[in-house]
Amino acid sequence: MKGTFLSIFLLAVLAGTNTRAMAVEFVMVGPRATGMGGAGVVVTTDALATYWNPAGLAMTQTVDIRIQGSGQAIDRLDLRDAIDDLENFNTNDPSAANLANAQDIANRINQPSATASFNGSAGFYLKGRFGDHAFGFNVSDVATGGGFVSTPVKVEQVVPGVSPINLTGTMTLPGLEARQLAFSYAYAFAEKTLSIGVTAKIIQGAAYSGTMALQGGRGVSITDNFGKATISTNFGIDVGAIYRPASWLRLGVVAKDINHPTFDAPGGGELALEPQVRAGVAVNPYSTLTLTVDVDATANKTFLPGIKSQVVSLGAEQTILSEFLSFRIGTFKNMKDAATPFTPTAGLGLRIFSFRADVGGGYDFRAEGALVSGSVSWTF
Repeated sequence: MKGTFLSIFLLAVLAGTNTRAMAVEFVMVGPRATGMGGAGVVVTTDALATYWNPAGLAMTQTVDIRIQGSGQAIDRLDLRDAIDDLENFNTNDPSAANLANAQDIANRINQPSATASFNGSAGFYLKGRFGDHAFGFNVSDVATGGGFVSTPVKVEQVVPGVSPINLTGTMTLPGLEARQLAFSYAYAFAEKTLSIGVTAKIIQGAAYSGTMALQGGRGVSITDNFGKATISTNFGIDVGAIYRPASWLRLGVVAKDINHPTFDAPGGGELALEPQVRAGVAVNPYSTLTLTVDVDATANKTFLPGIKSQVVSLGAEQTILSEFLSFRIGTFKNMKDAATPFTPTAGLGLRIFSFRADVGGGYDFRAEGALVSGSVSWTF
């Protein structure tokens, strides 16, 4: 019966996802999931379950108070290096060699997949329990955005070999902050073999759409060009389930923002937080080792033209000395982004009585993408 209930739940979640434009991708939150390649749907049972999967709150009988911060940036096709060369370009050298250099810089910046993206999160998270009931709360900010060339860089020289060489273009910088006040509830059935949970969120959306001039020989400041935020408020609903058919096996799924919350966009129109569905599996070959896999069931649109996010994450955690130390490794890959390979990650956790400190991070050596996360918590 429990298996039938879980199947009906999963079908209901998936049926609620429409194929409308999505505004953001699934963001990695917290150093434990970050260290394990972004896999957190099944293994997160602390206060961060209010983000990853509210059903995880009821899988352990602990009280958890946590502060975390995370960030990720991706530079596709060395866009940052090309912009650095643009900034350092000598416009007053009219030579044919410098003209060829100008054209090379323009070609590198104008590549269709030469984009930059970023996301980040920070917040305060709380988990409590009462028997088989569990609750959670968080005050957090999840931000996503990017940059892409909207007006290709052009090379101009009025008189060949004599006039200054001008390089001009424009980059567009869209972004969205989801400032959240979230409340979660979860209940575990039959000695924690099945747990279901729901999160209700009040979300203040801060939407950005800035432009940045690209001009040879002049500095470029991305942070100063996002423009003024367009503020609006809505609410979101997440639902999740975790099923443990055996002591060594867990299956889980979460659907975020199933009610399609929308926010005002700069210049008119709306940005939608469309449903994100992610499933996960975790196995424990023995009590101190966890192996886990997450995969996005939905291909989430991003702010970058032609770039979608559908991530598969793989991770492992080995604890020693009653969780005094936790060692984590992992990798993840955006299956919808050919420009990014599998990215390796790693992390470390330290536990001293009820105090915990965790760090995690990773680096994409081809796309020059980096991520980092850290948290401190008290778990009782």
